Formats: sequence, structure tokens, C-alpha cells
Amino acid sequence: MRVAILHDYLNQFGGAERVLLAFLEMFPEADLYTLLYDEKKTAGLFKKNLKQTSFLDFNLVRKKHRFFIPLMPFAAQTMTIDNDYDLIISSSAGYAKGFGFSHRYGNRHRPFHISYCHSPLRYAWELSYLKNLPISPWLMSHQFITRPIAAMLKNWDRRAAGEVNIFVANSDFIAQKIKNYYKREAAVVYPPIDTEIFYREPETPLKNYFLMVGRLLYYKRFDLGIRAFQNLKLPLKIIGWGPEARKLMRLAPPNVEFLNWVSDSDLRKFYNGARALIFPQVEDFGLVAAEAQACGLPVLAFQSGGAQEIVEDGKTGLFFKEQTPEAILKAINDFEATPFDRNYISESAKRFSKEKFKDKMKNIINTQ
Repeated sequence: MRVAILHDYLNQFGGAERVLLAFLEMFPEADLYTLLYDEKKTAGLFKKNLKQTSFLDFNLVRKKHRFFIPLMPFAAQTMTIDNDYDLIISSSAGYAKGFGFSHRYGNRHRPFHISYCHSPLRYAWELSYLKNLPISPWLMSHQFITRPIAAMLKNWDRRAAGEVNIFVANSDFIAQKIKNYYKREAAVVYPPIDTEIFYREPETPLKNYFLMVGRLLYYKRFDLGIRAFQNLKLPLKIIGWGPEARKLMRLAPPNVEFLNWVSDSDLRKFYNGARALIFPQVEDFGLVAAEAQACGLPVLAFQSGGAQEIVEDGKTGLFFKEQTPEAILKAINDFEATPFDRNYISESAKRFSKEKFKDKMKNIINTQ
């Protein structure tokens, strides 16, 4: 079976790229198509399979891709993908499901297309997501410009969705968005945790710090965690980097430490040694929270989005109901009075294992 895998862009490494690695383990000979490719930022993990990138794939765009969002639908539909594949899998939060589909087939054979959807195109459907862009204050104050662009993106995203045979959502939260935006049903298959990397280490000593992990983007609300710890003398460690880094560093008190990125083995040790993960964002799923739980770490999460499908309130973590520093402080106080069984937390996360992901995806593929 000839398989093509389509991925939005490969100029960073996060949860979506971990999912892509799982797909490439399932189909090691698959051809990989993506808008942008940065070998260094992705540690060469995808070089073997890379078949084609877009006309946007040059250094400036790789470094500042969010400035080029209005061009990405055009770049996506001008990708040229062979028409003799048996199966196309897009792993997409926006553009990959539309690679080449506007002009490619006509009345010819159309390969069966399964889209693993991390999210519908956020910049089309959720204007608040513009706050993640470097020029967000200007954009938010000039909505006479941003709204027509969003409308264009929305129309393109809806048309691209029409070319998909089957949607698979990464959470019930996203399945509902697919239903609302595209009027389509979606199976749900949770993203995979590599349990050979992220697991409970009882021998790792429990230390006194709290933890936040991820790309430093506005929507992940690292600022709320930092503001909460301005009022605490407890240490907070932040692992990750991104556009908000310098602003967050200026906000941080001395008890907040920034560690940039660390290796997976070191991240496992940080998860195992922490008291709890602070998770104040609304995520499509929240792979960081699932990885933390695989290591037995309780998660203090905002009660929205995919976190509601990961955290068992009172058993594997606690929810707070408002995105405020005060709500986080209350959750920490409640956490101090709540006993947690770290072995139970780790066992509960096995429902997100890579093996379960592969089995569920194979079942969906084999029934078509």
C-alpha cells in the first residue's frame, strides 16, 4: 500500500510532531509532504521520508511562519501530490488536509483521505487566537483587515474539509468543533504517549517545585502561572521556549526558573520530581498533561478543552474554573490538602499509550 502523510509544517517540534512520528512508525516507507521543513529544529527525524515542501519553504518563513498565514492556503493547494497513492493521511491543525486538492484530480482516481485533526484552522474560526501572533495588538485593533482575511481562511478551510473522506479528532473537544464548523462527524483517537520515554520512576526523589511545560505562546497562559507564583515562595520551573519568552522573563519573580528545552529523558525526570503540573490553558487535547500523568504527576488544570478528558478531578489532579492567578492559587492550596496516588495516576495514563493509538488508527484504516 502506497501511503502519503501530509503535515502542516515542520519548523518546530511539539505534540503534533510526536503524532507524526507515530504515523511514520506505522508506515515507515510513507512519503511525507509539508509546507516548511527545518532539519535542525526537528533533529532530522523526518528527513528520510520527506518528499516535498512548498514554495514558501525558505529561511525567513521557517523562522517567522505566523507572518505568512494568509499565503499558506495558496501554498497548500499548489502542492503536487501523486495520484497513485492508496491512502492519504493528513495530520493537520489547518493546512495539510488541503494539500493539492483544489486542482489535482478532476475525474481521475482520488486516494482515500483520512484526516487526523488536531484542530480546525484556528486563525479562521477563532479570532482570539490572533493574540498568539507577534503583531497581535495591531491586528486586534484593525479588525477591518483581519476579519476579511479570517473569512477567506474560513471559506478555504471549509472547502478543504470537503475533500476529506474520514475525520479523526484528537479529542471529543475537537470532534465537537469539527461537527460545528464542518458539519461532519469524527471518530476520536487520543494522541499517543511514548510510555517507553514517559513513565513513573519511584526512585526519583520528590522535590518541592511545581512545573509548567510547553511552547511559550500566549494561549498557553504561562503568565497566569507566573503571576500566581509571584504570591508564593515556592519554586516554579518552566520548560520550553517561544515568542512570549522575553515578556514572561520580565514578569517572573526570582522563584520562577526558565529551563528552555530539555531532552525527553530529562523531561521525564522533571515530571517525576515535581509536585504538580500547572496547566492553565485551553488545549485541543494537551499532550503535556498526558505525559506528566504517565510519570505519575498530578495536574492542576483549567476546566476546559482536552484537559477534561485527561484529568480525573480529585484522583489524577484538580480543576480550577477560571483563568486567573487567584484560581491557580486556590488550586494549589486545595492540592496541598489532597492526597494523590502517583502509581494510580501513571496507570490511568496508559489509555493514551502509543500502542492504543496505533491499534485504533489501524482499525479505522482497515475498515475502509
